[in-house]
Amino acid sequence: MPTNELDLERFYQACNPGRPLVMGDATDRRFYIDFASVRGGKIIEALQRTINMGAQNTATCQLFTGHIGCGKSTELLRLKADLEKQEFHVVYFESTRALEMADVDVTDILLVIAGKVSESLEEIKIRIKPRYFTQLFAEIVGFINTPIDLEVEAELSLGIAKITAKTKESPALRRRLRDYLEPRTQNILQSINTELLDRANKELKAKGKKGLVVIVDNLDRVGIRPLPGGRSQPEFLFIDRGEQLSKLNCHVVYTIPLYLTFSNDSGELQNRLGGGVPPKVLPMVPVLHRSGAVYSEGLDLMRQMVLARAFPEVNAYKRLDLIGKLFDSSNTLDRLCLISGGHVRNLLGLLFDCLREQDPPFDRNLLERVIRQQRDFRAKAIDDDEWELIFQVVNRQTVKGEIEYQSLVQSMFVFEYCDTEGTWFNVNPVLAETQKFKSKFQ
Repeated sequence: MPTNELDLERFYQACNPGRPLVMGDATDRRFYIDFASVRGGKIIEALQRTINMGAQNTATCQLFTGHIGCGKSTELLRLKADLEKQEFHVVYFESTRALEMADVDVTDILLVIAGKVSESLEEIKIRIKPRYFTQLFAEIVGFINTPIDLEVEAELSLGIAKITAKTKESPALRRRLRDYLEPRTQNILQSINTELLDRANKELKAKGKKGLVVIVDNLDRVGIRPLPGGRSQPEFLFIDRGEQLSKLNCHVVYTIPLYLTFSNDSGELQNRLGGGVPPKVLPMVPVLHRSGAVYSEGLDLMRQMVLARAFPEVNAYKRLDLIGKLFDSSNTLDRLCLISGGHVRNLLGLLFDCLREQDPPFDRNLLERVIRQQRDFRAKAIDDDEWELIFQVVNRQTVKGEIEYQSLVQSMFVFEYCDTEGTWFNVNPVLAETQKFKSKFQ
């Protein structure tokens, strides 16, 4: 098939808003658009450079966050692929697959990291069996009095996987196990470091690797629920217990909830878990300036994101000649990019909805119908007090504190951007299409 012909099945799969790009895959890599030039800096390069500079002797702990759906997983998978090219051994995993995100403790995170590291090492024939965990598993089975098939000779990864799977499905069992492990957190951390990570780094370097990197994705999805002491679950994990999470003897990148950057304790977060360095925040792709004028560079890159999903082999400049294969006009493509607000998943979601109704090229009427559906769905959730907060944010272009964050940012009623003056906020463009908004500002 000529490269300038649309492969509809591949395009459909590439537009799935729930699937991050796997940057180690050659096809997915061609779909990728680098937005660093308009997002306020080379964020992933900064994470990578920090790991490289500390590669030989110093473990690093870095924090990464951003709005839901802005492309964090794709960027972290790019970090993984780039570090692997530089001869690091990288363990990437999605915490949502291993943990019950509404109920997470420090020991849960440490055990999952140990299990995922062990599993990855076993794949390259490095088998490490910490003696402490052999004893711990035997004690756990006896304490919780629940049948778990833990063979003494089983790999560490298998033992941890069986325990976490069992506790994920049972809140009562999870609480009992947590009560047992909590006083042993320091011993667990020490065993992971001395019996697993230190040995892993030594054996990896013997194989010519620079070191071990662990990327823990989706921890930003930890439930924001109050704990008995009055702290929220994320505050307890990443601030109160952040120092323990930062003490692993390898390079670690944690995704954390964005709302912690709005917290009064953000300084404590920076010092306890970030080692004095603030989290790297991935903002939206700006398609408008603060003034409301179209930001041509951001709009150009969003256009390329759509076109690259359809014509990944075609040169970026020549893709513009193929807009007619996807849309009835370039104006329709621009309308799609602008209404997304530079939110990657929102754009893909709108495009995916068009694909669910018909094959390209898409006409303006179809797109407008899809936009109205998205507008009405979002607007249903907004009460009068929240509308007033939205109006205030539009006027001052800032969001203040945890309350406004939880009301507006977490709900994706407003988006965060970055330019040469710093961060600024604006309303989600689909909400600007409502009569409520237009009556206030038009």
